[in-house]
Amino acid sequence: MTYLSLKSGTDVRGTAVSTAEHPEYELTDKAVSDISAAFILFLSQKTNKKPCELTVSLGHDSRISAMRIKTAVANTLVSMGVSVLYCSYCSTPAMFMTTVTENCDGAVQITASHHPYDRNGLKFFLKSGGISGEDLTEILNIADGITIPEHAGGSICETDYISKYAEILRNMIKNEVFAEDFEHPLKDFKIAVDAGNGVGGFYASKVLEPLGADVSASQFLEIDGMFPNHIPNPENKTAMEFIRKATLQNGCDLGVIFDTDVDRASCVDEKGDEINRNSIVALASVIALEGNEGGSIVTDSVTSDGLRDFIENTLGGKQIRFKRGYKNVIDEAIRRENAGENVPLAIETSGHAAFRENYYLDDGAYLITKIIIKAALLRKENKKIGDCISSLHKPLEEKELRFNISAPDFKKIGQRLIDDIIKTVNNIPDDVAFLAKDNYEGVRVNFTDPNLNGWFLLRLSVHDPVMPFNAESDTVGGCKEICKAFYGAVWDIEGIDFTPLKEYINEN
Repeated sequence: MTYLSLKSGTDVRGTAVSTAEHPEYELTDKAVSDISAAFILFLSQKTNKKPCELTVSLGHDSRISAMRIKTAVANTLVSMGVSVLYCSYCSTPAMFMTTVTENCDGAVQITASHHPYDRNGLKFFLKSGGISGEDLTEILNIADGITIPEHAGGSICETDYISKYAEILRNMIKNEVFAEDFEHPLKDFKIAVDAGNGVGGFYASKVLEPLGADVSASQFLEIDGMFPNHIPNPENKTAMEFIRKATLQNGCDLGVIFDTDVDRASCVDEKGDEINRNSIVALASVIALEGNEGGSIVTDSVTSDGLRDFIENTLGGKQIRFKRGYKNVIDEAIRRENAGENVPLAIETSGHAAFRENYYLDDGAYLITKIIIKAALLRKENKKIGDCISSLHKPLEEKELRFNISAPDFKKIGQRLIDDIIKTVNNIPDDVAFLAKDNYEGVRVNFTDPNLNGWFLLRLSVHDPVMPFNAESDTVGGCKEICKAFYGAVWDIEGIDFTPLKEYINEN
């Protein structure tokens, strides 16, 4: 096995716990040590510093393999002469912030986001932000066959960095809400926090409660890397139902939910309406476009037509519907900003939200802090947070399917299917269906036929041999008709499993 097999976009990911399904795991101590050392050599080259001159922060989420991996990383870095700032349980965005407030040359976060308990990974930061996929490829190539250089003088210093990070967020709220009670601007708010047993519990105890908020309805704040209550994922229906019930049953003004490492978030308003996926993009756009009239919002590709109408016709902004993948969205926003375009926000429907004012860092806690500030200001006008997006049109039906590709060259097979769809739609009259002109990945087909009245997007997964298929319709039964039209146009292609599509079409 080469270490490149552990590459997942811009992160290292692999099994880290021995289970019946995976009796041998990939993130061994040696793999972790080699890859960590390779990052230090990479960082040394980028900063023009010797390894023994570097200061690197190290943190992790709540996973049960975190301490083992932390020990392997720390021992390796110290042996190379690096000064290690150990932050213990910490959010991924907070780890980047150590390069800002603590002047660390780089940061290492041990996390696998919302993935199952037996998975884990490594995420690397430079002062400029998260590394790119190309950077990670270089690091993993260095790691293969590496001889780890040793140097005396390395050290490890422990710090409660999450408390300092929480103070930054508290000060944001105090300085922007302008409450009469400056120290307790949230004293009339009841907010439920669901951390899903990840590391987001600090937001209730260290951010909201000191500001006077009632957080008694919060749940699953305890660190537990087995995630016994629900998957810590704002896109997961079960997880969202947990926070929705907590918000309604306890009469909360707001419910917020984080993923394991707090780089993603969504929320629920006082009526129990979920603000996630397109809704969280809409709400974040409302906030980002204040003072940025006509600005561009870069989103991922699976956003609805209603969201585009809201951003462009209600808010007066511009939506750039780019590729799926939070780093793709962020990098496109930075590229456009550097080219002179006003781009205050990059955001995925998954809940990754990166504000320009916050280093284009995808930070769930920062997003929620901005939302709470907005809610507090609206309260002075006797308005609620849901009022901001009340005109957002939500589709009548939504459907997501995933087609596994068993062929070894899965990208080639997947692209063949996409090309076949493009060729087919180009031969259909535009008053029936047409290709979206602003699509950056896969194929997005819009249907004008009133029986379908919607669209579908078919794309290749960023990392896996899978083709996600998303459809929306404003007609009852429209999603099923869209699926029938899609399948009728392509039939079967060897190596692609259309079983989920067939089962959905044949449902009563």
